[in-house]
Amino acid sequence: MMRILIFVLGLCMVLVYQFSSRDKKQHAFTLCATCPPGFELTNDNRCVLRNLYQQYESGTGDDTGVGGLKTALTSARDGFTPQQIDLGRYLFFDPVLSKDGSVSCATCHNPEKGFSDGLKTSVGIGQKKLKRGAPSLWNVAFLKKFFWDARATSLEQQMEGPLYAENEMGTTRELLLQLLNQIPAYQNLFDQAFPARESGSIELAEIYTAIAAFESSLISLNSRYDQYAHGYHKALNHYEIEGLNIFRSFVARCAECHTPPLFTNQQLAVIGVSEPDGGPLDPGAEKTYHDETLRAAFKVPSLRNVARTAPYTHAGRFDTMREMVEFYTKGRGHEVPLDERLRIHWHIGKPQLSQYEMDRLVDFLKTLTDESFMPRIPEKLPSGIEIPQVASVQISSRIQKP
Repeated sequence: MMRILIFVLGLCMVLVYQFSSRDKKQHAFTLCATCPPGFELTNDNRCVLRNLYQQYESGTGDDTGVGGLKTALTSARDGFTPQQIDLGRYLFFDPVLSKDGSVSCATCHNPEKGFSDGLKTSVGIGQKKLKRGAPSLWNVAFLKKFFWDARATSLEQQMEGPLYAENEMGTTRELLLQLLNQIPAYQNLFDQAFPARESGSIELAEIYTAIAAFESSLISLNSRYDQYAHGYHKALNHYEIEGLNIFRSFVARCAECHTPPLFTNQQLAVIGVSEPDGGPLDPGAEKTYHDETLRAAFKVPSLRNVARTAPYTHAGRFDTMREMVEFYTKGRGHEVPLDERLRIHWHIGKPQLSQYEMDRLVDFLKTLTDESFMPRIPEKLPSGIEIPQVASVQISSRIQKP
């Protein structure tokens, strides 16, 4: 009996030591105190975006207008602390945010795929197929509306969609708070990111703020196009410059919707693309605004890093950029179902571009790739869940380990 008692006591001591060691490892996470590249740290510990487009004023100078090079950007959302941005990075990659611990934000917004997922339509928990694809998150700090149908007006409102949708991440507000508040490492990290917090518990608003902070730090403004726009004309070759001139010509009229430098005018447009495999027409923004003139209208996506975000359109209708370009040159409304009367956007005509011109357009679109500020994927997560293999290469060290 004594031997059994000694054995049990010894086993308890080992278990206590193991759990103590695990808790210490979980508490070892320290949030970064410096801003991501492209941001300046202010005296009050805020990260403020800095870029060359801030030296321009829209509507002035000889080089402005639709497709003009030296045109200012819209205002960006910034002013988060470095700690909030870094906490958001952990949350973004952590599957603990989903009901079954299998899906993270990065599942549908993979850094290696332009922060989209490479699928025609995304897949949620339990491999449930969604009806639309995941849009890229690059430069969302400049956007005013979110989702393909523009039904959200802030990043915080947007993230509530996938978090609580039963076929996406499938969690609930109560479950999310319960799970995060049970993780000592996250309790510690939220204390670091929100030092003035009064509550001893993690709150929903803090979760939303941290994820929004991280997503707002995903800036892509240093492509070869940008270098050309800022005056370094050798950044583009002859074919690419030809493509740029076609892009902003009155014949192709690409720039009237995909307006530089953000390469979207942030408006809704009905382009008349058919659904994959002859499926039923997606009403798009008609449902958001209860406006039949917006039937099949979707947000004009930014073309930044477009070479990384195939397939294209809200439901992955086209596999390549060349197919997308060919759709536009075939003419206005040529894919609209016979039983539909859609209000095709007035910019869409029938440019009838040549094979050569379409090739040059694709050449130009490839110059919009810039992933130099790619965030570092965490090597381990505060939840202790093994991180999914969302990317095989960590392109930069902009945020410190782990």
